Amino acid sequence: MAAPLAAAVKKLLVKLAVDVATDEEKRRRMLIAITAPVVGLLLLTAFIVYLLTSPLSFLYAWLLPDELRAVTNFQQEFGYNQTIGIYERDYIVGSGINYGDIVFTDGVIDVIYFNQLDIRFANQPFGTDRIGTHGCGPAALSIVVSSLTDRIVDPIEMAEWAVANGGWAREQGSFHSLIPNGARGFGLTVEYNVQNNPQRILDALHEGKLVIALMARGHFTRSGHFIVLRGVTADGQILVADPASLSRSERPWDFQLILDEARRGAGAGGAFWIIGP
Repeated sequence: MAAPLAAAVKKLLVKLAVDVATDEEKRRRMLIAITAPVVGLLLLTAFIVYLLTSPLSFLYAWLLPDELRAVTNFQQEFGYNQTIGIYERDYIVGSGINYGDIVFTDGVIDVIYFNQLDIRFANQPFGTDRIGTHGCGPAALSIVVSSLTDRIVDPIEMAEWAVANGGWAREQGSFHSLIPNGARGFGLTVEYNVQNNPQRILDALHEGKLVIALMARGHFTRSGHFIVLRGVTADGQILVADPASLSRSERPWDFQLILDEARRGAGAGGAFWIIGP
């Protein structure tokens, strides 16, 4: 009698242990099924953000040339990579020159011009980068601040301000937020999210305001590039102050071309920031 009872109890305990183990395994599998997609999505998101906003130096070690080229193009299409290579035409033509004190007087207001490739600025630091190759953001902001206030702020001072205030993106140029934050930091007003309202951009230029535009690949850049819209001609073309090219700054541009080549999906309310006193 005792032996069968002991066997039955043993069998019951074994069954209970198996059930507990099975339930634990089920719970573990369910947890994995729930968390795996979430973790995967977070990792994918983090990787995409890295590709968009971080230097490529880490990737050189393990990406094939074609893959690295695709990543570079991806960054350029997004417009974060605002760099001028030393073998690009803009750098070759524009560097080594002292541009002196250029003031454009053909718009509603006089516009003080700075060129990032000016011999006085090009080799000065922008973080661990250089103004000449990475500093179109500070240079464009220097043009606007110096033209709209009673204070001259050159690209060197503006680059220092950008680094101190979180506007510098290592090896990429400037975070898009540099433009509205920098304008406000120097006491100016900013309107943004106007990319779908071209008439407002034209009206602002007629009012004597300036517009910083982030351009994508096209007539102004091979990647991303900040320029200043500084006026409108009698026939509706746009006057610009391009901090990488005096020649592009001395001719008018078709407004539709600028709209078409502006960076879609720009951050911080861009790709057009209307800035006024």
